[in-house]
Amino acid sequence: MATDGPVVQVRGEAIREVPPELARFAVTVTARGRDREATLTQLAERAAAVRVLLDGSEPAVARREAGDLWVRPQTKRSGERVVGWLGSVTTTVTVTDFTALGELMLRLADQDQVEVAGPWWELRPDSPAHREARHAAIGDALLRAREYAEALGARVTALIELADSGPGDRPMFARAAFDVGGAGGGVPELELDPQPQTVQAAVQARFTISDPVLG
Repeated sequence: MATDGPVVQVRGEAIREVPPELARFAVTVTARGRDREATLTQLAERAAAVRVLLDGSEPAVARREAGDLWVRPQTKRSGERVVGWLGSVTTTVTVTDFTALGELMLRLADQDQVEVAGPWWELRPDSPAHREARHAAIGDALLRAREYAEALGARVTALIELADSGPGDRPMFARAAFDVGGAGGGVPELELDPQPQTVQAAVQARFTISDPVLG
């Protein structure tokens, strides 16, 4: 865009640390045996036990997604003769109530042949934190433009162009793994400290300024 008069181009940035809004973790159920049908039955029963625990944890559990199901034969190294079967299914769980998170993860890990991994802390895609960071980045760009203009004895007069230049948000996570093969006894207490999320926004802006006062 052609413009008359001097132009100042600046980059505005904003970095904020905000509390997470979601926590995700993965629950993997495993079964193995010599007979395929028996192994599949055992896998289904253990997966059903996990579902019962998750059903009893609502409304803390906001979402769950089953996936990564596999069953494969186990063979001897010397040939293709099948000597057993191994199966696994993983469920990804999203939790919004962090006060119940540690207890839920340990209760799941206390089940037979269950592995729990996570949590991964996140913000909601429509979190107000994203909007606030973008507004702050624009404010930073305008402040910088005014400071440059003032150093020249001028003032900002109009916005020519504004572009989002990133970078995007950087999710933070913490990973812990629990693998308990039927622990028996009481479930211990576990406190998890939610990790702050770093939200970033950056813009490129061009402004016209009044004629500088030089000399």
